[in-house]
Amino acid sequence: MDEEPERKSCISPKREGHHEQVRLGMMRHLYFVIDCSRSMDDQDLKPNRLTSTLKCRHQFTNRVCPQVGIIITKNKRAEKLTELSGNPKKHIDALKKAVDTPCVGEPSLYNALSLALNNLKHMPGHTSREILIILSSLTTCDPANIYELITTLKSLKVRVSVIGLSAEVRVCTVLTRETGGSYHVILDESHFKELLMLHVKPPPASSSSECSLIRMGFPQHTVASLSDQDAKPSFSMSHLDSSSGAGLSLGGYFCPQCHAKYTELPVECKVCGLTLVSAPHLARSFHHLFPLQAFLESPTEKLLKNRFCQACQRELEDKTMFSCPSCHHVFCLDCDLFIHDSLHCCPCCIQSRGAP
Repeated sequence: MDEEPERKSCISPKREGHHEQVRLGMMRHLYFVIDCSRSMDDQDLKPNRLTSTLKCRHQFTNRVCPQVGIIITKNKRAEKLTELSGNPKKHIDALKKAVDTPCVGEPSLYNALSLALNNLKHMPGHTSREILIILSSLTTCDPANIYELITTLKSLKVRVSVIGLSAEVRVCTVLTRETGGSYHVILDESHFKELLMLHVKPPPASSSSECSLIRMGFPQHTVASLSDQDAKPSFSMSHLDSSSGAGLSLGGYFCPQCHAKYTELPVECKVCGLTLVSAPHLARSFHHLFPLQAFLESPTEKLLKNRFCQACQRELEDKTMFSCPSCHHVFCLDCDLFIHDSLHCCPCCIQSRGAP
């Protein structure tokens, strides 16, 4: 009987500090590759690996805001589940349908990487091109030499990262090392979520990437009135390749330069090439560029009075507390984690700025 392969992982990554003077790749195009081979039916993650992966991927979709696409690989083939899009609802709907996907055969890393590369290689040089692979199987069935494909990925500056659900695989180690990505193997479901959320933060931009001013447009969603005689349903540029009338609508986002119509943002205008984004997209990226300072840890015994967390208003029962270096208000451990991981701003500092 073959011995069970060793489950290997690096140390669980915690909240990482922000390194000054590091350029981040804010304009991101990311393909998410999910292994749907027969190994995803294993039940070491409950109820099985596939369901656990899709659940974690759902949380990842709500936090990340680049152009994301989903690819699944099984039975030696790769299939594109969703195109690159900044609309999280489209990906979430596709993931809900993927729960009932039968897990069969072996994955093909070569086919999945080739499919993602065919779309990413046409992206502008100033954008960050990434592939994130969730790999459950210990084998891959490839129709050609995958090491030649790795060389191509490296030359096109496509960063590939892998999260393994079983054990370390040699080809994945070479793939991530050559393309500048990361490779981790999970320990349990909570560790899986930690590893996945590491990819929410934009990666450092490579020193050889193009650096130039980017012209952007900020269109607002407008809907023509039904009472307007000149109002007619029109196609969105996003649906030009569709043979159905699903793209016909009265409203949408209109490019301020050429007035081409789109149903979702962010997107690069197919007519004039202008990058179209909304203000909330940039606002969600702000905390990556200017992260909140780490709170100062100190023993709770130093407090002579007001032994309450300023956020949840509960008594500080732990031995340590965390104080904001700007406003000096104290918080418990849970609120400190919530403020830094989700809120990204000190509520007491915001309150003091808004006070007259």
